[in-house]
Amino acid sequence: MREHSRLIWLDALRLIAGVSMVGLHATADPTGQPFPDATPSERLVPLLIRVVVYTARTELFIIISLFLLLMALDRRPRSYGEIIREQAARLLVPFLFWTLFFAFWNLIKATSFGYLPSAIAEMRSPAAWAEYLLLGAVKYHMHFIPTLFALVLAYPLFRLAVANPWLGLILIPSLLIKREADLFIWSELQWLDGFDYLVRGIKLFTYLGYGMAAGACLGLYRMRPTGAVARQWVSVVIYLGLGLFLIKLIYTYRVALAGDWQYNYTPAYWADFIMPVILFLICLLLADRKWPVLLSRLAPYSFGIYLTHPVFMDLAEIGLAGLALHPGPFVLTKIVFVLLATSGFVWLIGRWPTMAWTIGLGPRPRFDPGRLIPYRRPTIRSPKP
Repeated sequence: MREHSRLIWLDALRLIAGVSMVGLHATADPTGQPFPDATPSERLVPLLIRVVVYTARTELFIIISLFLLLMALDRRPRSYGEIIREQAARLLVPFLFWTLFFAFWNLIKATSFGYLPSAIAEMRSPAAWAEYLLLGAVKYHMHFIPTLFALVLAYPLFRLAVANPWLGLILIPSLLIKREADLFIWSELQWLDGFDYLVRGIKLFTYLGYGMAAGACLGLYRMRPTGAVARQWVSVVIYLGLGLFLIKLIYTYRVALAGDWQYNYTPAYWADFIMPVILFLICLLLADRKWPVLLSRLAPYSFGIYLTHPVFMDLAEIGLAGLALHPGPFVLTKIVFVLLATSGFVWLIGRWPTMAWTIGLGPRPRFDPGRLIPYRRPTIRSPKP
């Protein structure tokens, strides 16, 4: 029962992480801004939705993925090379497929919004393709896959935190370093060639803290309390989460008034980046509770929802571009349409064996020349008498 419950609570987190990305990307205008031309009251509904869905972030996906990897290694130890080959096949092959897809898909949105020449010029640039492949810059959500793969390379380091969960606290100084480094390079070094690679390098270095947090969570899971003690710890973690959520509400109020993202509000930085860990710990401490089995049936689609939702996000923005909707109805329409359309699309891909591997729902097809040119056994005839 404990093992079954464990799987379901992880599935719940996977679903939360996948669906939250849809809400996150839908709660801004087509340029990624908090509707600067609207009034503060008109911005309120999108921002309140955003403050809820932004508790997950892609960092929750990172923690889940590394937690599962470390758990799998305990069950079936393998060599470093074998692990990296497995992860490369699981992450990078679908990444290459969707990178190519979105590179051409972007031309549809560019045509609709009048920047097709610049989009074509970008596709002809080797530097742009290097950023597509190394940084995941082809679409705003694709950065997650190369980031995760780079962190997987350091998984032996994260195993130290499994045996020593206190090492998970390394996340705090890691985030402090990230904050200060980002402030410096964005204010002083934007003129550098390869600036985007510098930003990603700092992110990878500091996100090792999330790997340590994932290892610590696995160590805590093994020794987790049950019963009344578990409920007490859940209360403590929820208290911390509510405090961070209050900070996020204050940040939301500031954004609603100003009409732009308040990057200089430091408390919101800490609330945003720590909240995924809080959410993971709450579910971890509740692992022995009864979770709906339906979550385990839906969770495998979360990766596909994450990968493909920009297709329908773009279609929604194209369709709504000519309508004078207030931010609230605009955002709610996008969320409903994108969630329903993406879920149906992922379900259909999952039932198509040739393509299911692109969203993590099936094995990659292997090239078999024999299927292209069927081999026929030659007929041996007996000589005529």
